[in-house]
Amino acid sequence: MTLVQMQPRSASATPVHRTAVDAMGTGAPQVCDDMNVEVALSVMASARTGHLLVCDNDGLCTQLVTQAQLAAVRDSPAYTDRVQLRDILGDRGPFTSPVTSMAEAEHAMRCRRLDALPVVDEQGSALGILALTG
Repeated sequence: MTLVQMQPRSASATPVHRTAVDAMGTGAPQVCDDMNVEVALSVMASARTGHLLVCDNDGLCTQLVTQAQLAAVRDSPAYTDRVQLRDILGDRGPFTSPVTSMAEAEHAMRCRRLDALPVVDEQGSALGILALTG
């Protein structure tokens, strides 16, 4: 698996030591953690994406949620239409910094078996997502 460059950059803007910000995609849908599961699945379908960035009421990224995670919750016997994203998410993260080297980010994703990883700034606001392919 290798990191996918989600948004092309000009050759002159590409540093010798590429960082997470050089390869991240910026078009990831962001939703609030009070959204219910059905609406989140609809947002994913509309955006034609397999993941959403989940933010708290202060706009800080709390987690990345996948379509598979939401489908598993929806299909569970305990599911009701009142289940919100904050009810199903665990601890914050994992995240990476925009200055993390691509090699470090890719290594972390492989070790954690992640297909996607949010890139957040020092305050915790989402900047984009790194994704693996292959």
